[in-house]
Amino acid sequence: MTDLSASPATDPLSIYRYRDGLYAVDLITAALSLDFFTWLAAQPSSLQEICTYHGFKERPADVMMTLFASNGWVHQESGRFQLTPTAREHLCAGSEWFLGPYYASLHDRPIARDYLEVLRSGKPAGWSGDKAAFDWHQAMEQEDFARSFTAAMDCRGRYLAQALAKKLDLTARTRLLDIGAGSGIYACSIAAQHPHLQAVVFDQVPVDRIASKLIAERGCADRVTVTTGNMFDGLPTGCDVHLYSNVLHDWDVQEVRQLLALSHTALPPGGLLIIHDAFINEDKTGPVHVAEYSCLLMHSTQGKCYSTGEYAALLTEAGFVSGAYADTVVGRGFMTAQKA
Repeated sequence: MTDLSASPATDPLSIYRYRDGLYAVDLITAALSLDFFTWLAAQPSSLQEICTYHGFKERPADVMMTLFASNGWVHQESGRFQLTPTAREHLCAGSEWFLGPYYASLHDRPIARDYLEVLRSGKPAGWSGDKAAFDWHQAMEQEDFARSFTAAMDCRGRYLAQALAKKLDLTARTRLLDIGAGSGIYACSIAAQHPHLQAVVFDQVPVDRIASKLIAERGCADRVTVTTGNMFDGLPTGCDVHLYSNVLHDWDVQEVRQLLALSHTALPPGGLLIIHDAFINEDKTGPVHVAEYSCLLMHSTQGKCYSTGEYAALLTEAGFVSGAYADTVVGRGFMTAQKA
């Protein structure tokens, strides 16, 4: 039986950051290949104006500008992005300190080329740059891909889940629904930390079978059960806590809005909703680690890392009373909200 309340003796932040930030350099490379910074220096613009001029879609352009802001290369004045002195000196053609040629050899990297297409189409590229691959969400319906991806998220979740579980106050709660739960590591870890609580893992085929096996191996099957379904078709009732852990960041605003509405319908009055994720700060100036991770999500899924302000607005719109944000570990944290 696994001890799901145990923490590692060392901090793996630097190891996470290499994987989380893997694609950020390719987005910078794509922007330099368009001479984007030279253009912005001459024409400070709002996000919408940037999208209109370059033919970009809002989601990928927002991720790009958040990355640049978090690095201190752009800032906003009166709603328009302007270059900082660092960007004017090192990212603009014509400056004697221009570093564009240093990045030129990266222009043909597959992910950098992908970004030019994603910026203009708004649609995710193939997972890991594989043009022949299934769409990521369709790929999760395939046994081999589902197993490998679930294993990846499970090993990550072992650390993140116990950190989340220890910070949650679930004293008055009885039953948790882990939505899009993958391996069930979060439901198991929360149940281990809160012995009075029952949990339900909710995911689609074939992930449900993978989760059932792992839950049994952890010795949690007496308190954590599995229910199969597509979360967009509706959510099971009978739970007073809903958890979205690293789920909403895979989806665009329309789908996030739909899922929050489904939770509001399924939760009882006073029910608790928990969003566990990597969050951009309210003014979208960082943290750098999360802005880099958002690049990977923007490339390969329909989503991005949302800001605390964006989530607060979406939760309020759905009928929840939004709570504050709290950090956990390795650039992650959570927000809670209560059904009004």
